[in-house]
Amino acid sequence: MRGFKNLILLAPLAYLIHHFEEHIIFNFREWRLKYFLDNNSLSTEEVLIRLTALLLIIIIIHIVKKNRGSAHVVMFFLMTTQVVNAFFHIFFSLYFFDFSPGTITAVALYIPVNYLIFRAAFEEGYLKSNTEFFLLFSAATLTFTLFELIGPEVIGYSVILMPIYYLILNRAAKSTMEEL
Repeated sequence: MRGFKNLILLAPLAYLIHHFEEHIIFNFREWRLKYFLDNNSLSTEEVLIRLTALLLIIIIIHIVKKNRGSAHVVMFFLMTTQVVNAFFHIFFSLYFFDFSPGTITAVALYIPVNYLIFRAAFEEGYLKSNTEFFLLFSAATLTFTLFELIGPEVIGYSVILMPIYYLILNRAAKSTMEEL
């Protein structure tokens, strides 16, 4: 399986397997409550449904639109929910010296799958530079951190901001093309 639009289809599967590790095999919520605020009143099943539905909608939009804006929205979502999430699991497992449920699939799935996705994004021109990659990573880190600090309201704010980012990026790309 090659190409950005094909590889992004692996992301929902990776998320479902990750969720299985976190909540069926182990108990991530119990682990999280030992170290972090209890600011997420949503059940793990509701978070699973919301994030999977959003991811699938964003992927479908990209498959239809096939432009930099839609690719960036997909990458932002994956960077937030999978890449930064993977670093969260790894870092806090080491920091607390206590295995964080989800670390296995974070290392075995999230990092390799997203590496392939982002490599394809560079190869196909959806990402133009390491600076763009770093900016996406920074925005994703901020979003993930706010989610951990504030709670699921951040998902709503992100859903509102993603179409705005999509429009701005596509207008900028269109202006650049017209200048050439």
